[in-house]
Amino acid sequence: MQNTKLLLTSLSFAGLLALAGCSFPGVYKIDIQQGNVVTQDMIDQLKPGMTRRQVRFIMGNPLITDTFHANRWDYLYSIQPGGGQRLQERVSLMFDGNDQLIGLAGDFMPGVSRDEAILGTDSTTTEVKPDQPQQQQKAEEPPAPGSLLEKIQKEVDSAEPVPVPIPEPLDTSPQ
Repeated sequence: MQNTKLLLTSLSFAGLLALAGCSFPGVYKIDIQQGNVVTQDMIDQLKPGMTRRQVRFIMGNPLITDTFHANRWDYLYSIQPGGGQRLQERVSLMFDGNDQLIGLAGDFMPGVSRDEAILGTDSTTTEVKPDQPQQQQKAEEPPAPGSLLEKIQKEVDSAEPVPVPIPEPLDTSPQ
């Protein structure tokens, strides 16, 4: 009787620990990505007057092509990082009757890099302050004797080049 109570208690405790592991803070949860990945570089390559074919080459196939709005392509992207808040971005491209790009709307704008805005830097201007000495690059330190890096370096230094065989040209004359 005592053994079954102890066994039942220990199994219940083990089950509760296993169940608690499902929401334990250290458990890895995957990122969920959906839609078209659109980068600022892709948007910066778009120019008014580009054909649909050129736009498709840069951006890929649109996620949504609406039957009622044939001159608009929609690109949607969403990511939910590790069970966190879901983030969504969208870009709509508009074409005229001649299948040429006339505009875009959405979360991305041409020439505005979000990375630079977040970091507070501007890629078009670089400041050089004369009162600060330039940092010199440190020379690579040799690997410690007996280390794995030293062994690898010795193998690389002792390697001898091997000539690559050149195949005979094909006979193109008809017989």
